[in-house]
Amino acid sequence: MAETAPVCDFDWKAPAFELPATDGKVYRLDDVKGPNGTLVMFICNHCPYVQAILDRIVRDTRELAGLGVSAVAISSNDVAAYPEDSFPLMAEVAASHGFPFPYLYDESQEVGRAYGAVCTPDFFGFNRDLELQYRGRLDSSGRAPGPVSAHRELFEAMKQVAETGRGPADQVPSMGCSIKWRDA
Repeated sequence: MAETAPVCDFDWKAPAFELPATDGKVYRLDDVKGPNGTLVMFICNHCPYVQAILDRIVRDTRELAGLGVSAVAISSNDVAAYPEDSFPLMAEVAASHGFPFPYLYDESQEVGRAYGAVCTPDFFGFNRDLELQYRGRLDSSGRAPGPVSAHRELFEAMKQVAETGRGPADQVPSMGCSIKWRDA
């Protein structure tokens, strides 16, 4: 049996960024770095896969904060083609869901490209040294929320990262809408 490559490029270093947030501030990677890990999430407003899990993202990031893992969400979508992902509407989504993390706007799409983001949601879980340890899904949810009893894959992985500095070897890729890139 051939060994398959891991979903996660373990120890890949998080690219720096500086982006505006829906709270009116500008955040750099160092501003959101957690003492035991950092979760960088690529999401958007309109994607049904994101909408299906927003409440779970809020729940998990709140709990992870208690373990010293911070979180940040970034939208890199082309708002000319998808106006429902506009910055003002991002602020509405963040407020209505009570995001406990900054929601950043990547207008140039440079940050999304630097991370190699593919879909929304796309999760990048880093250890305290900003080395990638998780590139999997939140749980088994798809376009609709999975069962309440669904295994909390992202939460458990990031808890492990907080405790050991290493992510799990077995990871299931996230699935969602493609990032809406502008034509070059």
